[in-house]
Amino acid sequence: MSYNKSDILKQLSKNFPNFGQKNLSKIISITLENIKKSLKDNERVELRDCIIFETKLLKARHARDPRNNQKVFVPERKLIKFKISKKWQKKINEK
Repeated sequence: MSYNKSDILKQLSKNFPNFGQKNLSKIISITLENIKKSLKDNERVELRDCIIFETKLLKARHARDPRNNQKVFVPERKLIKFKISKKWQKKINEK
């Protein structure tokens, strides 16, 4: 099962009926935007006892295009690393 923003909004509005959907939508948007901004600024995002997001800088390099065997330049880029907490990992792996 996968979740998107609207699914999270429905679940939150069901669990917190006192908040309006507009307010909950703003909270979700602000949270996601702050996570994006932090990752863009190479900052570590840690949601205690849940998940950790970090960026890793991949150096520029030359690679080979498998279709025509030509060398291709791959520019420097960021990779987002995701790590789950030990608590969650135990719960997910329980049978």
